Amino acid sequence: MSFKPSGGKNRRPDRTSLKARANIETIQTTQDEIYDTRQHRSEIVRAENKAHGLPPDADLESAKAQRQLTNESSDGENGTQDESPRQGGQYQAEFAPVELPEEPAGSIKEKVQRGAQKFVSKVKGVFRPIKHTHKEVLINAESLETRVAVTVKGQLENLIIERVDDLRMVGSIYKGKIRNLEDGLKAAFVDIGFEKNAFLHYWDIIPSPLDSSYDVVDRGRRKKEKPRITNKDIPKKYPTGTELTVQVTKGPIGTKGPRVTTNVLLPGRYLVLLPNSEQSGVSRKIENREERTRLKRIVQELNIPDGMGVIIRTAGQGQRKGYFIRDLAILLQTWEGVTDRVKTQKAGTCVFEEPDLIERTVRDFLTEDVERIVVDNTAETERVTKLIGRISKRSLEKVQRYPYSEPIFDRFGVTRQLETAYTRKVMLPSGGYIIIDETEALVAIDVNTGSHRHKGSNKKEKDKTLLQVNLEAAEEVCRQLRLRNIGGLIVLDFIDMKSSRDRRDVFNRVRDGLRKDKAKSHVLPISDLGLMEMTRQRQSESVRDSAYGDCEHCRGRGKLKSPLTMSVEIQRKLSEIIKKRDKLKQRREEEADFKLRVNVHSGVLDRLRNEDEDIFIDMEKRYLVKISFRGELELHPEEFEVFDAITNKRLAQVER
Repeated sequence: MSFKPSGGKNRRPDRTSLKARANIETIQTTQDEIYDTRQHRSEIVRAENKAHGLPPDADLESAKAQRQLTNESSDGENGTQDESPRQGGQYQAEFAPVELPEEPAGSIKEKVQRGAQKFVSKVKGVFRPIKHTHKEVLINAESLETRVAVTVKGQLENLIIERVDDLRMVGSIYKGKIRNLEDGLKAAFVDIGFEKNAFLHYWDIIPSPLDSSYDVVDRGRRKKEKPRITNKDIPKKYPTGTELTVQVTKGPIGTKGPRVTTNVLLPGRYLVLLPNSEQSGVSRKIENREERTRLKRIVQELNIPDGMGVIIRTAGQGQRKGYFIRDLAILLQTWEGVTDRVKTQKAGTCVFEEPDLIERTVRDFLTEDVERIVVDNTAETERVTKLIGRISKRSLEKVQRYPYSEPIFDRFGVTRQLETAYTRKVMLPSGGYIIIDETEALVAIDVNTGSHRHKGSNKKEKDKTLLQVNLEAAEEVCRQLRLRNIGGLIVLDFIDMKSSRDRRDVFNRVRDGLRKDKAKSHVLPISDLGLMEMTRQRQSESVRDSAYGDCEHCRGRGKLKSPLTMSVEIQRKLSEIIKKRDKLKQRREEEADFKLRVNVHSGVLDRLRNEDEDIFIDMEKRYLVKISFRGELELHPEEFEVFDAITNKRLAQVER
């Protein structure tokens, strides 16, 4: 159905349309009014349809296409361009956060505290305008699964899923025993209490220096000279049966066991304790040099025990010295408990278990730029409040309980975005798309222009189009790596760019996007073939591998043999059976006919009885044999059976 817009080329949108758009771009609500994004968007669609002369409840896609054609035709007549910001044919409104009702204060003291907090916030806003980041942490706590989503202006930036039966191995510390040494692999296999022994590489036994992601701090202490250990010394120093304390850095994936190291790290809120290393440092993700210099001085002033070191995390940026002193005391107390358990427990025992997802979320994601933490479970809301109260009283006002029956991820628009984490194809704003294929050896990502077409026919406009698609793909790839928890070797096939400057811009966009990632990565510039190679730290299974199992039909291949292929195999098997019979017994014309029955999947049966019917008729005439087919739903599409139709004896069975 097509709709004819009313009005001429100079028609103006009515006030209803303008008011509906203003309501979504500028939030005008009170505490008693709940802002519903979807309801406002539906009002916008109806108002804009009416403004363009379309039925108010017209189909969204049809109306959108008709409005776009109308705008383009009017723009062509007036010689102007549409200045409305668009993305993929849709209007891009200002971000409007989901409003939640404020819970009533339980006591007079709580009312006074809330009033004081609001007053302080207003005073601070007068002298230092608040810059809203619209960064939110959403916690969906259920009986079998807990999900944490981090969003920025409504866009899903990070997703972590933890299930009840998941082992929290990564980060946990075990007392292990070396079971065997493999000089060829330069590794030891350590029994930490699981079915498969843990893999300990020789370089994870030798104390390692801090990598380039940390700015090393000179604490002015004279280091004790220790004998240098090399790979050759490992078998002598750590023979089979040696007990040692190890930390899991990578969980078991597929047929491989966990990976461990003796370079233990104990993370806190602002610090990471290095109990087996004297080195200290400050995270280079804190880009302000003056701030890093200030934090270095704090590290030098901390009372760190001999033989230990600390790293200041990005959460420590802007924090006072007192916070670091308190965090260090907590970490030292925790480590003391670990050492006590190592002395008393036997090998193969966990001496420190990594906290669950809720506690890790408070520890790792509660930064200054987070505006609120929304939890949909009352018990977990109270728990999050207690955890935050121990580390930052100021951040307590950020915790909110989600009060509605509608799933929290649905209301915040996360569910829709989560669908892309399970699909092979991901669309880009300009109309291009990327294809993500996970294999055992590597992850291949292909970038395509899709429906995006460049304006103009000259080379400059074409190059500009390709660069735009590649830049969008670079940002989306970094985001998808986080959402899907993809690790290992990754190869990106960008659209070919002739300009070295354009290739450098895309490389820088990927590198900047990876800075948001907590997992360590290493990326190489784009090659002449348009390929970019990178590695990303793999700590656990990807979202796809943890949520999906191998298909029972295709056994993980993603493909089944076509009916044509099965027809060829059936013909080949029938010819083999008939020729064997002819060798054993000379065929005579007066001999009784040889009758065969073939049982196949019903999907293959259609091919045999239609497209390939003449082939089997010719085979019957040539070999003086009768061939019949029977459809069996119980058979796999790649299986078939051949029977002697007279004696019902099975002559052949082909299984997948």
